[in-house]
Amino acid sequence: QVLVEESGGGLVQTGGSLRLSCATSGRTFTITSVGWFRQAPGKEREFVAGLTWVGGGSISYVDAVKGRFTASRDDAKNTVYLQMNSLKPEDTAVYYCAATSNDYSPDERRYEYWGQGTQVTVSS
Repeated sequence: QVLVEESGGGLVQTGGSLRLSCATSGRTFTITSVGWFRQAPGKEREFVAGLTWVGGGSISYVDAVKGRFTASRDDAKNTVYLQMNSLKPEDTAVYYCAATSNDYSPDERRYEYWGQGTQVTVSS
């Protein structure tokens, strides 16, 4: 079992920054990738970014956040981060971190473990 916990959400003005954290615990050695998702009010949950640290590692972002969001990992802390800069009102959503023993994917069905989410609100 792997526990996933997000933190770092909050209220920020347009153009501001936040850093989300995704801490994992338990059988973390089984995890190879993490995906960040978000769900805005009235919308379906969507993939935002993915990071894997095996096979040479790779990171991917959806076009809407490229150049503004950066995913990274602190191996010693079993924590993945999502640095979000130049935030826009359309980034307002509940952000979820999901962990998997597979490669990251935009398909949320490929993730075994999910956090409870953290609210990000960007005011205009």
